[in-house]
Amino acid sequence: MKLPAPLLEGRLVRRYQRFLADVELADGRLVTAHTPNTGSMRQCAVPGHRVLVSPSDNPGRKLKFTLELIEVNGHWVDTHTQRTNRVVEEALRRGWIAELRDYRITPEYPFGASRIDFLLENQHRKVLVEVKNVTLICAPQVACFPDAVTLRGQKHLRELMDARRAGYGAVIFFLVQRGEARAFTPADAIDPDYGRLLRQALAEGVEVLAYGSRVSPLECRVAEKLALRL
Repeated sequence: MKLPAPLLEGRLVRRYQRFLADVELADGRLVTAHTPNTGSMRQCAVPGHRVLVSPSDNPGRKLKFTLELIEVNGHWVDTHTQRTNRVVEEALRRGWIAELRDYRITPEYPFGASRIDFLLENQHRKVLVEVKNVTLICAPQVACFPDAVTLRGQKHLRELMDARRAGYGAVIFFLVQRGEARAFTPADAIDPDYGRLLRQALAEGVEVLAYGSRVSPLECRVAEKLALRL
């Protein structure tokens, strides 16, 4: 999907209070940008990293800038987690995800105590799809999730297992934003319970998919399928 335009270049000064980032723009201005990401953003929210922010002329906004992309190891990384589902939805509707083609798509489907990101339906089956944004590298060319303990993510895995027992298809979809990644693995050193539940979910019939993304200052889109190391 297309990113907002124009984007302004700067350098990250600091990220703090989860949703705030101080950025020094190329023209020397120091601004505070909204950071739409609840994770730790380790390896990404590093002072000095090149960033792109979008300005807003909305008079109702307290913060006039949004942090959109961060450059890490020569690759742009999309840390804007509120965009992730829209990127995946675009890929679903355009048939870019081979395993999930030819379905009707319903976003934000209520199931259990949550809203699962997508319900996919055709004449044969119903499939629930939960999406996660991945920005962490744990080993050379190996991306991993999560970047902090995630009780919410653990709950989603349990609900996908419940969905399988109720007769649904179920998919956990990892959108990997690190351009150097060629494989995906759970971040067992960070959240061992998540890794355990992910492997249990796989054993119970939940499909695990990891796809890379193609990120530039113009767009973010789903790219190639990555290997799994589970």
